[in-house]
Amino acid sequence: MEHVDTVIFGAGPAGLAAAGRLVGKGKSVIVVEKEALVGGISKTLEYKGYRFDLGGHRFFTKAKEVNELWDRTLGDDFIERPRLSRIYYRNRFFDYPVRIQNVLRNLGMVESALISFDYLRTKLMPHPEERTFEQWVSNRFGRRLFNHFFKSYTEKLWGIPCSEIQAEWAAQRIKGLSFTSAIRSALFPDKTGKIKTLIDKFRYPKLGPGMMYERMADDIRKAGGTILPETAVMQVHHENGTVRSVVVRDRNGSEREISADRFISSMPITELVTALSPAAPEHVLEASRGLTYRSFITASVILDTERSFPDTWIYVHSPEVRLGRIQNFKAWSPYMVADPSKTALGLEYFCTEGDDLWTMDDQDLLSLAMRELEAIGLGKAPQFVDGFVARVPKAYPVYDAAYPERLRVVREYLSTFRNLQPVGRYGMFKYNNMDHSILTGLLAAENVLGANHDIWEINADQEYHEEHKN
Repeated sequence: MEHVDTVIFGAGPAGLAAAGRLVGKGKSVIVVEKEALVGGISKTLEYKGYRFDLGGHRFFTKAKEVNELWDRTLGDDFIERPRLSRIYYRNRFFDYPVRIQNVLRNLGMVESALISFDYLRTKLMPHPEERTFEQWVSNRFGRRLFNHFFKSYTEKLWGIPCSEIQAEWAAQRIKGLSFTSAIRSALFPDKTGKIKTLIDKFRYPKLGPGMMYERMADDIRKAGGTILPETAVMQVHHENGTVRSVVVRDRNGSEREISADRFISSMPITELVTALSPAAPEHVLEASRGLTYRSFITASVILDTERSFPDTWIYVHSPEVRLGRIQNFKAWSPYMVADPSKTALGLEYFCTEGDDLWTMDDQDLLSLAMRELEAIGLGKAPQFVDGFVARVPKAYPVYDAAYPERLRVVREYLSTFRNLQPVGRYGMFKYNNMDHSILTGLLAAENVLGANHDIWEINADQEYHEEHKN
């Protein structure tokens, strides 16, 4: 049986970060990746010379270690991009972050006044508890503004009512922002650094985020590490609280067993639990089965037009269409579009594996995407030149009402294995951002080297990643 110092499940941002740190310290490492491409949900797909980012990934962070890793890996292949994004709602486009003049113009003075009165009423009589997303947001923005700008998009994303989504997700994603701070920063830009806004520029790899992870993988191989693509984790053997080995299967169906001293897992935590041998106790398996993920589909299209819209991405809040978000890859990086006379868009649909969207024929999905793009005035069906569909399973861990207790049960059981560390969004069932996922991988590697970091604290009490001081 082959033996190495560390086996890592998954070659996404967290897994690659851990592998890179370990091989840099002379450790023998094997990374097992079930997909053909590295990068996980942050991979970049290439189609006829065009490159499509799955989801749109901005490179910015407050973590020094992550910035250093990015700089060391890509260097001059980063470009700086302006952040320009809007919300499509009620047949209009709203600036995001909010600008008071834009809101007044689009909603009108009467509705804007009603939003303000509703906000004041909420401050006088807030929800006594903030258990759900709906309660958390309403207490900070008012119920009326919640209904305008949060409810429809959030329910598209998660597929469940906002009253069933845990407040923890809101606290992670929009922490530090409020109605009053948004209005103050819109009316009176603060120069003292006291008012939080969203970043207005970010770095981006010239050829998309996959460029970063492909380069990281190359560096790992050059340093002596091994990456096994199109290879699935089948069984994780353990004994007396220690993981001993893993059985993996490649695309040809051949199996091999690899033993190691340490294991780092960025594969979905639910799949890790079911792969354990001997099997986990029934109450742990039951808790794991109750943890659910939301998936998404990208209808990637090439249009015969040089210019479409200036935004890097647009949130589609309108409930009249199923489309959730649009990525404009020429705005992300002109290097991603093979023909400058064309436009490449990623039209994103949130769904659940097995539902009608997930099982829809690719051509039907492309047709639906173009119809909805035309319906909101951002493209015309005759402009369609070519395209393809990409399905991304288990992209978002669902923070429903039962998730905290179920995750607690799973975490407590996995913590009994002294040489196993879950990392990343999938591995921790935690809505980490890309930089936070990388940080979990780096700190897990440091733990292998003798440190004692609590990885679960990452992105728990830190400032929101998109905030900065004016």
